[in-house]
Amino acid sequence: MIDVNQLRRGTSFEYSGNLYKVTEYEHNKPGRGKATIRVTVRDLRTGANVQMTFNSGERVQDVRLDKRVMQYLFDDGQFYTFMDVETYEQRQVPHEMFADDAKYLADNLELELLFYENEILDYELPLTMEMEVVEAENAVAGDTATGARKEIITQTGLKVKTPLFVNIGDRIKVDTRSGEYLTRL
Repeated sequence: MIDVNQLRRGTSFEYSGNLYKVTEYEHNKPGRGKATIRVTVRDLRTGANVQMTFNSGERVQDVRLDKRVMQYLFDDGQFYTFMDVETYEQRQVPHEMFADDAKYLADNLELELLFYENEILDYELPLTMEMEVVEAENAVAGDTATGARKEIITQTGLKVKTPLFVNIGDRIKVDTRSGEYLTRL
């Protein structure tokens, strides 16, 4: 059991039979009375975001999630299939878990999947990823002085705003947290 004052972004805990991961944390101390802790959490099984308020001193059950490095293999239309790089065991993950982040799933990508009692609950993408440009608009001469940007599409279907000098066949680095272009490689 941990005190709710120890909840921070990224902390996982069990409350009322559900598993949650903290996405936002706020500590509020009014002039009188007890402090309150307000957290925004994501239900690890359903993916729903929920706001919770606790009084200072309350306790929740902390949960230890196991991390395993898994390699993305393929998408069968309903599930994404991953392989454990140590045991070569294959596991399937429903599409709903990745939602918009599915655009980062490139062939042979290694990422960490988080397990609780052998159930896959969450994932951690690398902070940056290298991707190949497969579609890009043509740049117009004279636009480069304005800091203009164009939209490109990577091999996974991810759309990214890049400078005009990025062309088809180039490799770029993308920040997975924001989806923004970082540099051309």
